Amino acid sequence: MHSVPASPATRLDAWAVSNSHCQARYQILAEAEPDVLCRILNYFALQCLVPQQVSVTRDDDLLNIDVVMDGLSWHRAQVIGEKLRNLISVCSLELQPVESTRLQAVQAVAQ
Repeated sequence: MHSVPASPATRLDAWAVSNSHCQARYQILAEAEPDVLCRILNYFALQCLVPQQVSVTRDDDLLNIDVVMDGLSWHRAQVIGEKLRNLISVCSLELQPVESTRLQAVQAVAQ
């Protein structure tokens, strides 16, 4: 038997090593199929990523899925978003940096 070294906690972003990391929010509208949530979360799992927050609500034949992921470069978040958009059951996907949504909410309250 051989000991296997533990895998790194996060996968390095080979395309954007020098970019700073951000927190990204994926807002996904998908068909309410039994396996769609697993397929969406699998894109993160394949890269050794665990979402900070996942929220799902069903509205008739559609699922509203919010996924908040931290520790990604913006480029990597966009690449994952494009892969998610290509899933056959995904109707739409919106990707936002979490800081900008917080800033917009603060600005809306201030006005």
